[in-house]
Amino acid sequence: MHISETLLNQRLSEWENKGFQVSGSICDVSSRPERETLMQTVSKMFDGKLTILVNNVGVVRLKPTTEYVAEDFSFHISTNLESAYHLSQLSHPLLKASGFGSIVMNSSVGGVVSMECGSLYSLTKGAMNQLARSLACEWATDGIRINSVAPNFILTDMAEPHLEDAGYKKSLFSRTPLGRAGEPKEVASLVAFLCLPAASYITGQTICVDGGLTVNGFSYKRQA
Repeated sequence: MHISETLLNQRLSEWENKGFQVSGSICDVSSRPERETLMQTVSKMFDGKLTILVNNVGVVRLKPTTEYVAEDFSFHISTNLESAYHLSQLSHPLLKASGFGSIVMNSSVGGVVSMECGSLYSLTKGAMNQLARSLACEWATDGIRINSVAPNFILTDMAEPHLEDAGYKKSLFSRTPLGRAGEPKEVASLVAFLCLPAASYITGQTICVDGGLTVNGFSYKRQA
C-alpha cells in the first residue's frame, strides 16, 4: 500500500517543526522486494538495531463472499497479512540485537468477532492476532514482545465512508456500549503503551479498543 511521497514529506515536516527528529521511506508493503529494501534502509539507519515495529497497514474491499475473486484475495492477503508476517521476519534480527523489542499488530475487532466488514478483511485480521500469539511464544527468549491491538470503527479516512451510512452507523453504535466510534489517539495511546517498559510483562495479547463492542451480549429492555 502506497502513501505518496508528497504526503509523507508533509507529515515529516509537521513533526520536524514540532522539534522531533524523524525520517521516512516510501514502500509498497504488498511487494516483497520493497519490504526487503525498506528493512535494509531501517537497518542502516539504526545501526542494525530496532526496538519497535508497528504493522499498521490495512485495506478493505467490502463485498459478499460469493463476489470475491482471486485478485481480491491476493490483494487482502499480500497487503494486510503477508506484509505483517514478512516485516516481522525481517525485523527479528534487529529487534533481537537491541536486547528488547516490541512488535504491535494493528488488527481489528473484525478479527475477533463477526462484523460486516468482509470475510477477506476479517480473516487477515484474525490471522494477525494468531501470528502475534505464535511469535510471542517463539521469540520471548530473544527479548521480543508481540501484541495485537484490535480497534472498532475509528474516525479515519478508511472508516468514515461506512459511517456515512446512517443505518449502518445506528446499528453499529447501538451494539457499542459507549455509543460512538473511536478517535485515532485512543488507539495510538495503547500502541505507545505496549512499546514502553511499563508493558514489559505483556505479550501475546489481543487487546480490543472498541467501546465495549466485543463484550456486548444480547440486551433486552422491558417496557414499563
